[in-house]
Amino acid sequence: MRVIDIGDPADSRLDPFRDLNVADRRPDAGDSGLVIAEGLYVVGRMLVSPLSTMALAGTEAKLGRLREDLAAEGHSLDALAGDAPFYRVSNEVLSAVIGFASSRDVLAVAPRPTPRMTSDVLGPARTLMVLEGVNNAENLGAMFRGAAAFGADGILMGAATADPWYRRTVRVSMGHVMNVPWANLGGTPTTWQRGLTELHDAGFSTIALTPSADATLAEAMARVGAAGGAGRVALLVGAEGPGLTEHAMRAATLRARIPMAAGVDSLNVATAAQIALYERFR
Repeated sequence: MRVIDIGDPADSRLDPFRDLNVADRRPDAGDSGLVIAEGLYVVGRMLVSPLSTMALAGTEAKLGRLREDLAAEGHSLDALAGDAPFYRVSNEVLSAVIGFASSRDVLAVAPRPTPRMTSDVLGPARTLMVLEGVNNAENLGAMFRGAAAFGADGILMGAATADPWYRRTVRVSMGHVMNVPWANLGGTPTTWQRGLTELHDAGFSTIALTPSADATLAEAMARVGAAGGAGRVALLVGAEGPGLTEHAMRAATLRARIPMAAGVDSLNVATAAQIALYERFR
């Protein structure tokens, strides 16, 4: 890894990190955009992920911490970064480049990897999440973090789901979006559900989470033979607020609810997804 000192925020070598909060200029926008990692932990996840880190930028203090943190995990920063440069800058220069004052003081950037096919995610998977219209970046990131925490094998996304490579999603996921396999199911908001047929043909039971279901999540798991971790299960969740569409729920094997105290009608979608994953592995 090459360490290169830069004192001018206008230096073009810092362009991959520039204007992160400007919608029409941010480098992680669109299918041809980059993947941005922010903060020590997330940068570390990028370095150990399948992504190819192309550059890093940060302060001297964070460079030292990054070396120490990776060494504690048995990794060498120089070996992981390879030929990628580390642009060593001051806090002031970094803030001027990214467009806001940041306390993280270290970033990394990588090209977007080739999208996976649905069949690549199904593979040997036993537990999947299927998302419909989850268009909030923080919720999506939290779902990836929960998927990693509870050992889910992958995430499949229906139409109108947010971009998993958006930097805020990457940050909230704590970098796990780079390691949890995921793919898009394709289709439109009214046709993507046809993709569930591929899951059913592969032996998955699909459980749609909705507060209006008669069966509890534990009862649904038992009905599809998922108790004790047996069987292949995909848990469906919808957007914050409206939840799953009737189209999606009709396409699922069955519906289930998370029991809650009287007077509470629903949970945040990411929280509901994490509880469902816990119940699956419990």
